[in-house]
Amino acid sequence: MRTLDTLRIDARLRLAHGVSWLTAQSGDHPSRLLHWPWRQNPYPTYARMRARGPVVTSRLPLLTATTRAAVDEVLRSRDFGVEPPGGAEVPEQFRVVDLSFLQLDPPDHTRLRALARPAFSPRLMAGYRAEIEKITAELLDSALSRDGFDLMRDFAQPLPIAVISRLLGVPERDDADFVRIGHVIGGALDGAGSARHLERIREATTELDRIFARLMVERRADPREDVVSALVARHDDGELTASELSSMCRLLLVAGFETTVNLIGNGAMALLRHRDQWDRLVADPGLAAGAVEEVLRFDSPVQLTGRWARADTEVQGVPVRAGQQVMCLIGSANRDPEHFTDPDRFDVTRPDASEHLSFSGGAHYCLGAPLARLEGEVALRALAERAHGLRPTAAPTRRGTLTVRALSSFPVTAGGR
Repeated sequence: MRTLDTLRIDARLRLAHGVSWLTAQSGDHPSRLLHWPWRQNPYPTYARMRARGPVVTSRLPLLTATTRAAVDEVLRSRDFGVEPPGGAEVPEQFRVVDLSFLQLDPPDHTRLRALARPAFSPRLMAGYRAEIEKITAELLDSALSRDGFDLMRDFAQPLPIAVISRLLGVPERDDADFVRIGHVIGGALDGAGSARHLERIREATTELDRIFARLMVERRADPREDVVSALVARHDDGELTASELSSMCRLLLVAGFETTVNLIGNGAMALLRHRDQWDRLVADPGLAAGAVEEVLRFDSPVQLTGRWARADTEVQGVPVRAGQQVMCLIGSANRDPEHFTDPDRFDVTRPDASEHLSFSGGAHYCLGAPLARLEGEVALRALAERAHGLRPTAAPTRRGTLTVRALSSFPVTAGGR
């Protein structure tokens, strides 16, 4: 039986959802991004918002940065932070999961980020390539042996989960659980829509923490050359609290999984929908690194992020008061015609594609960006080299999330070996 508190939470969450739906129906574009069908293809809505200016108001209690210049300014400015300033309160539906330094400002952000940075050093990146290529080849061996396969289930999902699991030192037995848990926590970035949804998020978080707690006991008894062993040592030396250790492991898994899965899925879909670009990549697989940058620009795996004004300031000449929240539309910034020529055109040879903001900017620039780029390059190159005739056999199915832009399934065939 549901408790009175649960019913109250459910009523508040559903009321917030209903209010934003009504404002969406009235033509409020930021509100529309929170709902289907607008979030299925948000790019027309982004264009309408850019036409209103670099920073637009809404019936929601926030401002929205729409252009590349505005989003870049907010992400880099010291006048903004990820933590709400004193007196400001995060809506209940968004207080759902602790993702370590992703949700912290300096000095805690600086300290915790420094502890995680060694896992993504250039030296280690160079060593990861051979392992990523090996995993990729094994997955494609299996997928291409069949008449058809699901590109998400059989390739895009298991590749990054295997990579991040091995980086962290997680046994393969937990990979399937990590995919399932990662989807739930990744979807939590949009906030909880009901008490049941909130419960699922908390259950997934608890299950993930339980897996990591077991692994920490194992690594304390038998340290290895992996990230969890290193973080456990930092905890035991007093540099990390128990809570910080758990939340950092949670962040590294979710961030390392969600971004790359959707980079590969969105990339394959864009390439197969723009067959001339797929043919160019097949003819010259060396274009894979550039193709990754264009995928990140054209259909970013992460579409938005939020910042809070620490003081009275302005963005592109638009006043912002201390305590106001600004939603930064990364997906809109990456399609800004004031910065990118013909931005709705997908072109794997676009010279300025890497000027996208898909890995954020400033102090919170994505620590795992080099790993995501490497995995994406290896994956797209392998598909181009080994699956020349790759084509869809049914329409891809999109997950109903906005912050994380993702496919849940993508049936394809390569016409056999």
